[in-house]
Parts: sequence; C-alpha cells; structure tokens
Amino acid sequence: MRGRISLLLCAAIPLGSGIQPSGFAADPTPIVLPVSGPSIATSHASATASKPAHPPCPVNLDSLPKYWRETLISVIAEPTLTAFGPADEFGSTEPMYQWLLDHPDRVSLAWRRLRVPAVEIKPLSGGRFLYSDDQGNELVWVTVGRSLEGRVWYAEGRARGGALLPSVPVKAVAMLRHKTVQDREGHSVVRHQVELYLQTDSKAASLIAKMLGPTAPRLAEQGAEQLQMFFGGMARHIQRSPQTAEGLLAEAKK
Repeated sequence: MRGRISLLLCAAIPLGSGIQPSGFAADPTPIVLPVSGPSIATSHASATASKPAHPPCPVNLDSLPKYWRETLISVIAEPTLTAFGPADEFGSTEPMYQWLLDHPDRVSLAWRRLRVPAVEIKPLSGGRFLYSDDQGNELVWVTVGRSLEGRVWYAEGRARGGALLPSVPVKAVAMLRHKTVQDREGHSVVRHQVELYLQTDSKAASLIAKMLGPTAPRLAEQGAEQLQMFFGGMARHIQRSPQTAEGLLAEAKK
C-alpha cells in the first residue's frame, strides 16, 4: 500500500473543511432508514436528465430533512468530478464493518499503529469528524443518512489539489453501498463500493482542468478506491487477525 491513506480524500482534490454549513449544527443526527430510495436519476430527473442513470442511492433522499436533501442534490446535480471506486469484497462481520464506518478516527489510528501513514482524524460533536493538515487542507464531514444498504456522507471545506494550486472551497457527497453475504464456506463477506461527487466553484474547476487535464477523472477514481481501502483494508486485516483488534482499535492514550 503506497502513499497516505486518507478518508474522503480524492487525489485530484484533497477535500477539506473548516466551513460548517448551518445544517451541521441544526441536524447533526444521521437519519436511519430501513430501505433504499429510487435512483437519483429517476427521483430527481430534472437535475440529472442529461446524465446516465446511476445505481440506486443507498438512502431515500426524499426522506431526509429538506436542508440535507437540497444540499446533497446541489452537489450531485452539478459535480466538478464524479468517480466510482471498484467493487470490492472482503471477509468481515457486519457489526465490525459498521463499527469501523462509525469510528474513522480509530481506523486512522489503527493504520498508523500498523506503520501505514494515515491522516489524523478528530471526532467532533454531533457525529462530525475533522481532518486538517499544514498544507491548507481542512475537512469536516458527517453521515447524513444510512440504511441497511449503505450510507451517505457530506463533506465541506477548503482544499489544495497540489503545491501549485491555491486553496479552494470544496463540497463532496460520498455514497457507500454495502451488503453482507455468506460465501460458499459460510463465512461472512462484505461487498462495498463508493461513489464520489466533488464540487468546487467555476474558477477553481477551470484551474484544476487546466493543470490536471485528462488525468483528473482517473485521480478521482483513485481517491474513491482509497476511501474504500481505508475501511475495507482494516476490516480485512481484523478478520484475518482478530487477536489484534483490541490493540489496534483502542483509544489513543492521553
């Protein structure tokens, strides 16, 4: 595994956020839904009529509070970059996988305990998490909806796509679709895939297109793949070496 493993970090646009939209404070609690909704393309046809149909959203966007529904759709309808991670499958139990999704700060610490460079993630109030570094990247994200089939994250902040690029405002929506099944030997297996929508202002988008050119979509795909590895790789490691779980996932000593 090469480079820094980071959460919701696209290689083309490293997400960041010191900006907290009003909804973060007004409605921090994730909405728990029993089933998925219709695909974005059919549920919000006016916004996506010119784009190909997407897989079903893992949560029903129409069941979310108005603020979150409008915020997500504003990013999904006009993204600067869109990317799918590769469909991935790994051994893990559903409770462990869900625990990792709920504790990205502990997952990041576990990677560092395995001597794999990973960004430091700090938990905030209201189920939010913060990532920041000395390069001008700062990110706050929160789970805005979840169901038996996945969850949706929203992130907002400022980012630098590279040493020669200025810090720019960034918004992102990440849809994680997951399913737990039994393999032929009766072992628990998780299948998951991430879809990323990244949005910045038109000036920043033009600059990114000029400097990254046709490589931008591929870099975005690598970012989605990296996000999947962040959780899936750790779940796989713990499944194979369960005796390491307690030490790896323990809180940091103060």
